[in-house]
Order: sequence, then C-alpha cells, then structure tokens
Amino acid sequence: MATGVEGGLTPVMAFAVVGALGVGSQWLAWRLRMPAIVLMLLAGLIVGPGLGLLDPSEDFGALMQPLIAVAVAIILFEGGLTLNLKSLQDAAEGVKRLVVIGAPLGWAASTAALHWVAGLSWETSAVFGGIMIVTGPTVIAPLLRQARLRRRPAALLNWEAIVNDPVGALAAVLAFEVVIVLQTASGVGHAAWELFVGVAVASVLGLLAGWGVARAFSRGWVPEYMKIPVLFVVLLGVFAVSDAVLHESGLLAVTLMGLLIANVELPSYTEIRRFKEQATVMLVSGVFILLAANMDRQTLMALDWRALLFVLSVILIARPLAVLTSLAFSAIPWSERLLVAFTGPRGVVLVAVAGLFGERLTALGIEDGTQIGPLAFALVAATVVLHGFTLQPMAKLLKLTAADRPGVMIVGGSAWSVALAQALGKLDLPVIIVDPNHSHLRAAREAGIETYFGDLLSEDAEHRLDLVRYEKVVATTDNDAYNTLVTTDLGPEFGREHVYQLKRVRGGSARHALPATLGGRPIGPDETYWEANARLREGWEFRVTRLSEEFQLPDWYEKNPEAIPVAELGPEGALRFLGPDDTPRDLNDVRLVALAPKREERKDAA
Repeated sequence: MATGVEGGLTPVMAFAVVGALGVGSQWLAWRLRMPAIVLMLLAGLIVGPGLGLLDPSEDFGALMQPLIAVAVAIILFEGGLTLNLKSLQDAAEGVKRLVVIGAPLGWAASTAALHWVAGLSWETSAVFGGIMIVTGPTVIAPLLRQARLRRRPAALLNWEAIVNDPVGALAAVLAFEVVIVLQTASGVGHAAWELFVGVAVASVLGLLAGWGVARAFSRGWVPEYMKIPVLFVVLLGVFAVSDAVLHESGLLAVTLMGLLIANVELPSYTEIRRFKEQATVMLVSGVFILLAANMDRQTLMALDWRALLFVLSVILIARPLAVLTSLAFSAIPWSERLLVAFTGPRGVVLVAVAGLFGERLTALGIEDGTQIGPLAFALVAATVVLHGFTLQPMAKLLKLTAADRPGVMIVGGSAWSVALAQALGKLDLPVIIVDPNHSHLRAAREAGIETYFGDLLSEDAEHRLDLVRYEKVVATTDNDAYNTLVTTDLGPEFGREHVYQLKRVRGGSARHALPATLGGRPIGPDETYWEANARLREGWEFRVTRLSEEFQLPDWYEKNPEAIPVAELGPEGALRFLGPDDTPRDLNDVRLVALAPKREERKDAA
C-alpha cells in the first residue's frame, strides 16, 4: 500500500478510502434498512482510532479543515435549496416558534447543562451552547426518508434543522466575541459592531448571489452545461468572502443563497437540486468518516460519567424544554410536539464548528476549550444512534407515519386503473389515482378509492400530495408521451426500479417512436392502454390469491393456466410489480395479484 512520508496514507489513497467507506456505508445501510449515519460513524471509528489505518489530520495535513469547511458550506447550501416557502403551509407557525423562541431557549438550556453537568466554564459553555442549537440536516434528511413521517412533523424537523444550522454557528460567534471582550478587555461596542457587519455582509452577499444566479440562469446568460460549475464557483466565492469578514458567517450566506434560488421558480431548479443532492450524499459520507476517524483514542477514553450525564441532560431535559416551551399554546398537536421534542440528532456542522471554536478558546487561554471536541462527538454519536433507531418506532406509536405500508400512486383514471387499485386495496396498501381530467376520476370515487384531481407534475401537486406515503408510481393514461414524462420525471425521486407504465403504442415510423431509455418499467402482460382496457371488457379481472404450504405456486399455475401475474406482496410486506419476464416467488404467505378470465363460481384458494 502506498504510504505518506510519515507512514500514513497518501492524500490520494486517503480520499479513496474515505469515499469507499462513506458510499459503502450508505449502500449497506440501504440494504440492511438501517440508519446510514450509524454505519458511517462506526466505519470512521474503526479505521481511525480503532485500527489506526486512517489519520485524517496526518494524511490530509493542512487541507483537513478547509475540506470540511467547504463541504459543510455545500451541505448547508443544498439544505437551503430544499426550503421552498410554499412547502411550509401549516407548519409555518411551528417553524417560526422553533427558530425565534426555541433557538435562544436551546442555547440557554445547553449552556446550563454544559456548566452544571459537564463542569465546563461559563465562557466555554456559552460558546459550545450556541453551537448546540443545530440539529443537523445531514442527519435529519436520511432519518426522515427512512421514518416516512407525515408532512407537518417532517417539515418541522427539516426546516428547524436547516434554518438553525447557520443560526447556531452565529450564536457561537456572538458568544466567542463576548469571550474575547472579557479576555482581552477590548471594547464591547467594537465586538458588537464586528458581529453586526459580519451578519449584514453575509446576508447581502447570500441574497445578492442567489438573485444574480437566478437572473443569469433564467435569462439564458449561462449555457446549460455550465450551470452547475458556475453555481459551485459562486457558492465557494460567497462562502470565502463572507467568512473572511466574520468567521462562520459564510454558513449564513450560503444558506440564504440556496433559500432564494429555491423560491424564484428557476427553470433549471430541479436539475440543480438533484445534482446537489447527489453531491451532498458524497460530502456527508466523507465528512462523517473524516470526523469519526480523526478522533483521538485517548480523548475518547477520557470521556467519563459526567459526559454521559451531559448527553442525557441534553436529550431528556434541554431539548424537550426548549421545544415544548416554544410550541406551547400553538395549534401543533401534542403528538407532534412530543416527536419534535425528543428528536434532536446532531451532525456534521456541530462537530466541525465545535472543533474550530475549541481550538480558538484554547488559544485564548481557556483550558477546558479542549473538551468541546470530545463532548461534541459524544453528543453526535449518542443522538445519531438513539434517534436513528427510535424515530420510526416513536412516530408509529404517536401515529405520525404517513402509512404503515408504502403505497402506490396510479396516474390515470381508466377502468384498468380502478380495477388494479381495488386489487391493491385488498392487500391493505394505500392507493391513490391521479388524473387532470375530473370525469376520469368518477369511477374511482364511486369505488371509494382516494383520488387527486390535477396534474401530478404541477407545483400544486408537489405541495398538496403527501408523496412520502407512496413508494411506487404506475402511469396508465391514454397519452403515452405523458406516461413517459411522468415516469422519467419521478424516476430519480422514487427510484427507477419503482416507476412503471403501460406499453407505448409503436407508430408506423421509427422516427416518431419515443426513445426506449425514457419512461418506466413494464407491468403485467406489458400491454398498451387500449389493449389493457380491452382485456377487461372481454371479461378479465384482477384476482388476489394467497400462497401457502397447501396451495403453492405450481398449484396456482395449474388452477389458473391463463392468468398473468401482475404483482406480489411478500410475507414481509414488500410489494413487487411483475413484468412479462418476471416470475413470482414460491413462498408461503405471498399474495399474488393477477389478471385472469372471470369465472362464475370462485373458490378461495387461501
């Protein structure tokens, strides 16, 4: 293995190791249905203080802190880019309270816990307490994706995490400026002026840069292939200039820049956000591995019972006190208040900023500044593991999950769609039929199926439909181009393996045919809209059959020689749509959904 001068990894090899561990942990977590952050934390601890294979401070040297700073800036920008003000709706009051009231209360409660429980000085406690306001969008986002919460509690946690990240960093800056005044006897007015100028510059820079980028992109001043590179350069420039004026104010600038771009109806917004989401997955993975691997074994071993009490006091007292007080006398139901109060995972920003201020406090002669880093890491590790495994069960207990089972969204209100929805309803799956033509939904409404009147790709649908309830999309309209557009557009969000559509009608001329690379996967017999609905008129129907030890798949085929499997629901509750080349699994308790000719007398096979 190639090594560096002092026996460590070369920077290139270290980059490769961090990337492999980060992305590998995310993939393994997806396979095992575990919180990805937990595996990344474990991977970093194993290769760092555990085995000593990776020492980021030595392997990356002076690049370590700038790398983390830039990564955090990009992560926060992507967070701001997801904050469309229209998505707030009925969560607006709660978010405002959590930021305006909850943040200062959280700062005070965390400072008290640090001083009286962890035993830190008031100076160090005030600085670190400000940083602890943050709840970590890098951790919240994957947890929300896994827990599948309802829209409002998910919006509360997501908005609080993203907005409070730069607020927490600025609170730490404010406390640090006060500490400098006390330590150096410089003027209070001077420190206050520096803070005011820094915040003002950051706000103006962020908003101006966001406006400039949006205007340039919408006017066509930047070619499509250069939009992402230009965005990155502007982002880094804004962060660097703002941070040069006031340390950590760059986080505020990039968050405001992302927030403005998210709310100006930019034509390229969807492509930009998807690219940034992919970049953020890489950066979150890398930063978590770096921070975990960079922890010193002796420092971790030095954490004692006071550190444990500190973590417990933050989770059980400081966080709930701030949230419940800020949401008191609001319209937010108690179940949602409790979920938010006991869900406060900390992430990348906390560890990165805490380490920076710990060094600065130590340089000022405040000895216990060295304890900020280990305590921050202990808090992150504890909250990540705790909330990673408890958020989903707690949400189910409080009945705040979108659905016990992820459902199916059917686009198009034909007779075939209604029949499929009724069959899926027998499996106790949430099903909704979406159609922009009100008359097409009449049969679905009469059958008691949930419907949505409107275009699925419209902005109204994005904000009114709770998409997290649904895992799969089936496009079944009579417009092949629209089916292809829907499945292609929603493919990145739902996953290409979860979008399906009826077969496209092949035109007589090859030049009029749509590219095969677009659209969704085939479903059932892979028939066109006209063929599928004609089959129902000819006397076919959807049937649901349960396989068992007494009635296995070969028995089903023997009894239903003409039947065509369309979907299966496994014993574990996972739905799988079947194409013309797919075979159902021969397992007990698998329930098959199939198309078969009607018969006058039926005998239940289950």
